[in-house]
Amino acid sequence: MGVDQDDKNNIVIKEKKKKFRMVETDERELEQKLRAHRRKIVRRTLIVIVVILALFFGFYLYLATRTFTDYTALNTVERSDTAAAQFEEFDGNILKYSNDGAFYTDKSDHMIWNQTYEMQNPKVDICQGYLTIFDRGGTAVYILGTAVYILNKDGMQGNIKTTMPISRVCVASQGTIAVLMREDTTSYLQLYNKEGELLASGELHQENSGYPITIALSDDAKKMAVSMLDIGEGKLQTTIAFYNFGSVGQNEIDNIVASYTYSDEVFPQMEFLSSNRMVAFGDSSILLFEGTQKPKVTQKTTLDKQIKSVFYNTEYIGVVYNNEDSGNTRHVEVYDMKGKQVLSKDFDMDYSRISFLDNNEICVTSDVECRIYSLYGVERFRYTFDRKLYRVMSGATQMNYTFILDGTTEKVRLK
Repeated sequence: MGVDQDDKNNIVIKEKKKKFRMVETDERELEQKLRAHRRKIVRRTLIVIVVILALFFGFYLYLATRTFTDYTALNTVERSDTAAAQFEEFDGNILKYSNDGAFYTDKSDHMIWNQTYEMQNPKVDICQGYLTIFDRGGTAVYILGTAVYILNKDGMQGNIKTTMPISRVCVASQGTIAVLMREDTTSYLQLYNKEGELLASGELHQENSGYPITIALSDDAKKMAVSMLDIGEGKLQTTIAFYNFGSVGQNEIDNIVASYTYSDEVFPQMEFLSSNRMVAFGDSSILLFEGTQKPKVTQKTTLDKQIKSVFYNTEYIGVVYNNEDSGNTRHVEVYDMKGKQVLSKDFDMDYSRISFLDNNEICVTSDVECRIYSLYGVERFRYTFDRKLYRVMSGATQMNYTFILDGTTEKVRLK
């Protein structure tokens, strides 16, 4: 019996269908598999991130807790210095000054400006973009500023000549200066603008107000503090008086807006940390004053040992004592502006200078030795040089510094 063409085609189609099996897709199962896959990817990603963070934190912890004992000089610049040269950091660059002049250079020793003068005992006071160089015990004051020096070929903003020996000079952020002078039993206070023009003046007579031992000028030059020592009838006391040269002070006698007296204590050092905050260092306490017009005591830290030295910046205040009952010969304490102690540490170095670096690290130096500590008390760097060390400046990272050594300036990296 024959088969027509249509029947043949139907048979072929049926045979092909037998080779395939129809599978229905379970959408819920597929969605669960996709979720599981996504979770797996997220877990892997989180694990990678955690590992990277752990490695980064471990490396940071390693650097933060390691004590470096050597360094690599990245750049060395030779200098020619006199035996009397002294160095200060000023606006990120280097100020070198001596009895016969001052030189202001960048860290590569490129000259920014220079100023000649003749002084017997040159001292420097710095506030932001201005500095003043004065002859302590002499009669000369020079007012210098970085911004104006760039534009001024001579570099000098003002030149003041006094008729009496200078005891102390303070400069404000806009170049205004306060000068304390003494002659016999009378002291004189004078305020000048950066051009050297007299703005205000006054006299302090020892028999009336005591003996002024130091002054401090606020950053905005609106307030000045005077520490006056009085020894009368066998009793010692110090009075800290605040002057206000603004409208508030004009309504007060002699512009005095606040006065505080402390018995049996001397305050030989004071410093405005900003326009509205001042610290006074006494032989048994540290006082913090705050106020825009009439400063008040906001924090008092009582000290139970004699202070060897103090150091400070706008965030922290540090004091150093001599240890009498320990193998370590020194003890340092650091406080924040609320009076909270953030560091208490012994160290055994005979030092000549201690200061905060720009990164809040504590730098302790002698003529040839340097140690750098973190605020956590970790000794980050220890080194003894083969020549005199003048200054240490922090660099772009916590591994980079600038060492001002005898004859050279070196940009270095710790190793």
